[in-house]
Amino acid sequence: MKSFATEKKKQLDDIAVSGTRRHSRAADIWLRLVRDKSAVVSLVLLGIIILLAIFADVLFDKSAITTQNIDLRNCPPSWEHWFGTDLYGRDIFIRMVFGSRVSLLIGMVTMVASMVIGGLLGAVAAYFGKATDSIIMRLTDMFMAIPETLLALCVVAAMGASAVSLIVAMTVACVPGNCRLVRSTVLSIVDAEYVEAARACGMSDLQIIVKEIIPNCLGPIIVVSTQGIAGIMLTASSLSYLGMGIQPPNPEWGAMISEAREFLRSAPYTCIIPGIVIVLTALSFNLLGDGLRDAMDPRLKD
Repeated sequence: MKSFATEKKKQLDDIAVSGTRRHSRAADIWLRLVRDKSAVVSLVLLGIIILLAIFADVLFDKSAITTQNIDLRNCPPSWEHWFGTDLYGRDIFIRMVFGSRVSLLIGMVTMVASMVIGGLLGAVAAYFGKATDSIIMRLTDMFMAIPETLLALCVVAAMGASAVSLIVAMTVACVPGNCRLVRSTVLSIVDAEYVEAARACGMSDLQIIVKEIIPNCLGPIIVVSTQGIAGIMLTASSLSYLGMGIQPPNPEWGAMISEAREFLRSAPYTCIIPGIVIVLTALSFNLLGDGLRDAMDPRLKD
């Protein structure tokens, strides 16, 4: 009985130490991240954009994104209309705010979905190896032979232009790259001692992959996911610009540029301002990803 109590106490102590170490590592990563000025500026900018997208209905009248006013057609930026108005007299700033919901939703949902699917496939390929690895990797190579934008265009053309088809198209295009990323990471830890210990304890292969392997791959996955959102948003905006994404009058950054391209000379702000916002948002995600990579790399200790 005493031996059992001692063993139980030791297990609880190990759990407490493990939790303390995780907390300490998270605090260390955060402290190193906030020392990176570009990452902090990017985080603040993304925070503002996300908050505006969340509280858009509270801050602005949603009807303004579709209500037309020909008298205010192509008005330049002013105190009343910060980004000016478009060819239908609609406030560009309000449309940009509501459009951020679509762009951020597409970017984040696509990245999560593609990382979950691709991550599981990559982990399974690396864990089981042999024929399983060969089959999954050859399928991945086949999809990666097709450019992402072209593959997304084919999926959208088959499903029709909508937000759902755009998310599905971008997910299909991003899964192969994420699969290879996770596979390469899992290969480096699949023979680790804690994986062997999990096998010895009788855990199933699925439990080992989900509970032991994938959590230890989260570092590079988080970094690549952060940077990948920027690429997805740019590709989604490009598809909307080509008329294969979000359809008018629904606001979306790429679609807004497409509508304004005819007025690039007479009212350049209608096209340039949405373009600048897209670039700044994508740049912020990339810089944040760089900051996370540096903060999570133990070789870059100060």
